[in-house]
Amino acid sequence: MPLMDLPYDQLVHYTAPDEAPADFDAFWHETLAATAAHPLALQCTPVDTGLRWIESFDVTFAGYGGQPIRAWLNLPKMRTTPLPCIVEYIGYGGGRGFPSDWLLWSSAGYAHLVMDTRGQGSAWLKGDTADPEPDGANPQFPGFMTRGVFDPRTYYYRRVFSDAVRAIEAARSHPAIDATRIAVTGGSQGGGISIAAAGLAPDIALVMPDVPFLCHYRRATEITAAHPYEEIARFCMVHRDQVDQVFATLAYFDGVHFAARATGQALFSVGLMDEICPPSTVYAAYNRYRGPKAIRVYRYNHHEGGGPFQVREKLRFVTSHWPLP
Repeated sequence: MPLMDLPYDQLVHYTAPDEAPADFDAFWHETLAATAAHPLALQCTPVDTGLRWIESFDVTFAGYGGQPIRAWLNLPKMRTTPLPCIVEYIGYGGGRGFPSDWLLWSSAGYAHLVMDTRGQGSAWLKGDTADPEPDGANPQFPGFMTRGVFDPRTYYYRRVFSDAVRAIEAARSHPAIDATRIAVTGGSQGGGISIAAAGLAPDIALVMPDVPFLCHYRRATEITAAHPYEEIARFCMVHRDQVDQVFATLAYFDGVHFAARATGQALFSVGLMDEICPPSTVYAAYNRYRGPKAIRVYRYNHHEGGGPFQVREKLRFVTSHWPLP
């Protein structure tokens, strides 16, 4: 697909209007306070994966509403002191899979916690975490973009973003992890969740969102027909009398607003031919990002972004900040 968004010289300066709800911070303060009222209830059960140099744990912690969220924790066996930890969030429709699916960061010598996304994990990598609100009992095939969208208090991503903050707390609670050195990362939906977590959790040191989803919803739904933003557009096509309410809710979950509140050192990535997360939506978040930042641009790439090239960039980024012995 050729370039489908703004010319590059306009993209690099593109910003979204500051349309955060007046009670945005109060809404999230209340949400996280209610979540924190539940004990973290962290459980880490060793898993025999057959891996010689990586120690794996099946993790459960209490997320939004005290509901159980699953994760994997991979640790290098050869460690003598608490390690920096990369907390990773997963792309849309995917789940945590198996520990052997996530070997990069632990192989490089870092702790790595991979959060299962509630209700997902049935499109491309299996998940194990249900979304029990309002009545879900198992992971399901997408979509999730309009689940509870008539009210920010019931919207699906209120629960997911709260879980993401608790995943950071879970990492910080583990004795093998240095609580002062936490990074967040993920691609697509995982990138959007990373931005939200960085804007909500205190003292996140490094932030690495790749081709982030969940940013600048209004523009995304108006310039791409690709899934998953298409879920919102189709919903609005049917509920044409409630379009304003849909976007009023989504404003509480827009990566543009979380980016304006995040301060960790950030490394973004963008594909200029990305039809799933249009580059202007990525730049909308990037240009509002509050902390020190850089972005890697892949001019001829789609939603895969930099792929293995970006993996190398992220490894360099992390090791430059947290060199290991």
